[in-house]
Amino acid sequence: MQVKWKPPQQQRKKLISSLFTGIVQGKGHVRQVQKQHEFSSLHIQFPTGRTDAIQTGASVAINGTCLTVTSQDHDTLTFDIIKETLRATNLGQLQQGSEVNFERSARMGDEIGGHHVSGHVHTTAQVRQIEETENNRRLTFQVPKEWMKYILPKGFIAVDGCSLTVGETGEDWFSIYLIPETLRVTVLGTKQQGDTVNLEIDAQTQAIVDTVEKVVQQYLQQKDLA
Repeated sequence: MQVKWKPPQQQRKKLISSLFTGIVQGKGHVRQVQKQHEFSSLHIQFPTGRTDAIQTGASVAINGTCLTVTSQDHDTLTFDIIKETLRATNLGQLQQGSEVNFERSARMGDEIGGHHVSGHVHTTAQVRQIEETENNRRLTFQVPKEWMKYILPKGFIAVDGCSLTVGETGEDWFSIYLIPETLRVTVLGTKQQGDTVNLEIDAQTQAIVDTVEKVVQQYLQQKDLA
């Protein structure tokens, strides 16, 4: 008989608490940016009630980047950002008055309305083109080529923390379609050509692609074809 291992209840809660759903809960406003050498502190004001019951040390996704709350002043939360995060994400471009997407970490029993998002940004992309249609908006993003193998038509991707379905793809670009509600609730509604967004690749897609590549490479090596 095969026994399926289950983590202890405390560990399961910890695993769930580190996840996000990709359903942006609203927009915050940057009140202050304190910059130091290879380090920055962000003070972000949240809509009334959105910081209820939050504690120092809690995880919040800001533009899809998992950050830790270091202090709280009513509806304003402070987050510290280190060198690597400043380099790998668009958070280093934020200024006083900037708007950001936010999502508090998922809790046990929460509905997963988007897809599992870790809050670990893989790369950034630039808005290449914006097209208005009758009932939605089409955004095209320029992406480093090495990441395009993980971005597939109809697949999941998180853009500034927002769970979205990929539309079309090319050699170094992909497109998404945004409905009016997404434009209203998230910062994607104010993006302009040339703006930078954070991307998180779908973990399952990445695992499948990497596994297939590894298996094919091993097969070719065995056949002396590599």
